[in-house]
Amino acid sequence: MTAGPVMKATRTAGILVIVAALVAGLGSAGAADAAPQRVPVDYNFLAGIRAELSNPGGSLPGTNDFRCRPTPQHPRPVVLVHGSGGGRQTNWATLAAVLVNEGYCVFAPTYGTVLPGWPASAIGGMGPKIDSAWEIKEFMDTVMRATGSDRVDVVGHSLGTEIPTYWMKYLGGRGHVAHYVSLAPFWRQGPDEDDARGEAIAEFRRRLGVPAPTRPACPECVEPPRDADFNAAVRRPTPYLPGVRYTNIVTRDDEIVTPYSVGLLDGPPGTSVTNIVVQDGCRRDHSDHMSITSNRRSAAMVRNALDPAHRRPVPCVDVAPITGG
Repeated sequence: MTAGPVMKATRTAGILVIVAALVAGLGSAGAADAAPQRVPVDYNFLAGIRAELSNPGGSLPGTNDFRCRPTPQHPRPVVLVHGSGGGRQTNWATLAAVLVNEGYCVFAPTYGTVLPGWPASAIGGMGPKIDSAWEIKEFMDTVMRATGSDRVDVVGHSLGTEIPTYWMKYLGGRGHVAHYVSLAPFWRQGPDEDDARGEAIAEFRRRLGVPAPTRPACPECVEPPRDADFNAAVRRPTPYLPGVRYTNIVTRDDEIVTPYSVGLLDGPPGTSVTNIVVQDGCRRDHSDHMSITSNRRSAAMVRNALDPAHRRPVPCVDVAPITGG
């Protein structure tokens, strides 16, 4: 299935925004959340780009601390998986801070980069999907070893909802995920331009002499269907696995995943799936593909998905495209 022209153009535009901001820099930071917290929370998607500019190649405050140990209140580490053109800082400035302040051990990789060396190393989700899935596998294995936890919770955005699914189904991740929260997923439509771009980038690396990624022996791996490409392997017969609590969070104002409803997919018997449209019950929410990660309303939904036993009220607040709120 092909993505429409609007989806292709806006996806490219979003990546160019991040590239331009990393090179040129942005103005002063927006207002941070006023409540006293261990890590300041800025409900603004662009805060992630500012974080990358101020700490090139680094990690957001409180994240990727491999000394962190999960608590009885939050017994599993949370791994944030960015989308196309994103990175561990640029994609997650808001949600990472929210979850760190909740007491979670929070980890975030940058996968699928074009080339080593900053700023290219901050722009992920661009390489071949199968290579990205192996990178996620290795990162998940490292997180579980370091934290002593046999399972993780996953929060993915856009492409970052698809890549961990492949790890779970084929690269040894089955049984290692408890909660899976997807922001702006595309379960029923694959953006084929991601595959073409990934192959072009792989060829570009080869011509520059960048070593191809190595894939270690993986006795727990499972062969995907021989007649399926990456997208089909993720979706066939369903992207969902038993034993995982899935939550899909989508926005009607998504300008990249179109129509937004391709992210709404019920699960077969034996699976647990909740579908949420952020505008239901709140017309003030105009979050788009980027700001769905960076506002108070989505943050409350993510917290409730990760900890359904201690649900919080979900506020109805003004949420702007791109920035959030």
